[in-house]
Amino acid sequence: MMTFRKTLLLLAATAAMALPQMAGAARPWMLPSETMFAGSGNEWLTVDAAISSDLYYFDHPGQDWQPVVTAPDGSTAQVENRAIGKLRQTFDLGIRTKGTYKIAIVNEMLMGNYMLNGERKMLPRGTTAATLATAVPQGATDVQTATARTRIETFVTAGEPDRKVFTTTGKGLEMVPVTHPNDLAVGEAATFQFLLNGKPAAGLDVVAIPGGIRYRSDLKQMDAKTDAEGKVSFTWPEAGMYWVSLSSGGRRGPGGEGSGGAPGAAGPQGQPQGVGGPRPPMGPPQDRATYAMTVEVQG
Repeated sequence: MMTFRKTLLLLAATAAMALPQMAGAARPWMLPSETMFAGSGNEWLTVDAAISSDLYYFDHPGQDWQPVVTAPDGSTAQVENRAIGKLRQTFDLGIRTKGTYKIAIVNEMLMGNYMLNGERKMLPRGTTAATLATAVPQGATDVQTATARTRIETFVTAGEPDRKVFTTTGKGLEMVPVTHPNDLAVGEAATFQFLLNGKPAAGLDVVAIPGGIRYRSDLKQMDAKTDAEGKVSFTWPEAGMYWVSLSSGGRRGPGGEGSGGAPGAAGPQGQPQGVGGPRPPMGPPQDRATYAMTVEVQG
């Protein structure tokens, strides 16, 4: 039995590495304890948040993400009992009023480089607009920056679903539902529209993967591409929690060329062309955006 399980996990890992994923096959996600509530006014939701290789399992260091909850009336609801463990973050939310809640984690940082003493240096990881001045040393020139935005979301509804929380900011990748994310069922098509900086995100690869990949060799990944209006549709083959994700903008490459598509489609920054080959010239950094949401499909 143990040999069989090891073989199964090896096959799953091999499949994950062969498909477009987040770099290193690590996926950011939130997992709600449930997505539909009666709306009694005295219900509770628990959310796990993590980065992991296997969806909805904990195998990476816990992240100090700051969740923001938008209540059905547009106000900000406070999370409770927030704790960051070694492998995950968890928090609770009181479901007080009827309607749809949006739970989001949004991160924004700067990436880029500068010239110093004749060499091009990379900005430290985690640099933001507020820390840029201190991240660039005195005497540096030709500073080049780009923005990397990550948005992780999930949605829960008490009573009947509504759409008041689906306002957009015009920054990065955002989802506008054609089909409400709390109204998904097996065998039925669901359509979502994605915006990039407030405009339709056309021609981007989108993946949908059901949870539980730790115990199967097949990811059961569904692939689609957004149309000219930024819309994409999936028909759900089975019930359960699904991770839906896409990204825009590639890692810096020769001449500054980037690539759009599923998360992690681009190779490592500055990767040599072939074994032992020359390192391509470092082009300017490209803006990047990543979006990931967890939705529940009912049987």
